[in-house]
Amino acid sequence: MRIISGTHKGRPVHPPSGLPVRPTTDFAKEGLFNIIQNHFDLSEVNDVLDLFAGTGSITFEFASRQCGQITSMDNNRKCIDFISKTALAFKFSNIKTIRSEVFHFLQQCKIDYDIIFADPPYDMEEKIKTIPDLVFANNILKPEGWLIVEHSRFIDFSKHLNFLQHRNYGNVNFSIFTSKGN
Repeated sequence: MRIISGTHKGRPVHPPSGLPVRPTTDFAKEGLFNIIQNHFDLSEVNDVLDLFAGTGSITFEFASRQCGQITSMDNNRKCIDFISKTALAFKFSNIKTIRSEVFHFLQQCKIDYDIIFADPPYDMEEKIKTIPDLVFANNILKPEGWLIVEHSRFIDFSKHLNFLQHRNYGNVNFSIFTSKGN
């Protein structure tokens, strides 16, 4: 696993074995960030939320590309500890880690974000389907912001009111949502 672009381009990230994660492939991550960078000037993105952060791969990619504040959230203490230690080692001062259950957080959140990325375990299929509704019902996405959900090929968000587009990179699927009217 490596950082694809930005100030830390090419830098490897070596998570410890035993983390309960399924990291986004470099191929899929590169494709996703090409789409993101065609829509956003990442140096002007102030607030990013990385849900189910796992190894922090997406968090580190946003940090390397000079985003403002990146909040990295996972329920697993080992994942959060790894992200915190790696952020310190890479001298990323713009990464904040939170250990929390994501669905509870989404119901309580009072902050809004420019970009929210969610990469839940694929076996949470029914819960994954609730993520867009929670984000939009609680108004935690800024106008013109994007919610990006990584999911298996068995989930189809295309009928969701806030659905914008779907992208597929091998076995990795991303559905992108934005506020209605944008």
